[in-house]
Amino acid sequence: MSRIGKLPVELPQGVTMNVGEGNIVTVKGPKGELKQWVNPVISVVTEDGNLILKRQNDEKSQKSLHGLYRALMANMVKGVSEGFVKVQELYGVGYKAEAKGNVLELSLGYSHGIYMLMPPEVSCETVNERGKPPTIILKSINKEILGQVAAKIRSLRPPEPYKGKGIRFKDEVVRKKAGKSAVQK
Repeated sequence: MSRIGKLPVELPQGVTMNVGEGNIVTVKGPKGELKQWVNPVISVVTEDGNLILKRQNDEKSQKSLHGLYRALMANMVKGVSEGFVKVQELYGVGYKAEAKGNVLELSLGYSHGIYMLMPPEVSCETVNERGKPPTIILKSINKEILGQVAAKIRSLRPPEPYKGKGIRFKDEVVRKKAGKSAVQK
């Protein structure tokens, strides 16, 4: 069996799972509801408060789908029970971030401001403390959408290797290059 796929997913208190028509799995919890289509070669069942996925045979394609859907189900269960958080920091002189409703306003050293509309699944807040870099905090129950939004924000000004300026995830280490060295003759 797939090492990941054979692991059961524990359903916390208050989280329910239902397999509907068309092999669509619905997971409901205190933070919301998520739906995911599952390939028909993988069956999803609930036993003793655990979510268990089974496959029909040991073909390589089914083994990979087994692990994939188990990981997706685990992310859905964690999302509706706890939620996911991504924290990004802005390094650079004059870099600013401000959340106004569902719009994130960024000033990243360009000649214009950048306005980014957040999807309804993602909530955004900013923290601007004196002496610390501006921080963007993204929260969502859907890990996939949260990752896409965080990657899009980071792509607006990725960290550069000489001074380290740009948008980076909290605790991300940016390896710096030495830059121009003295000319040796």
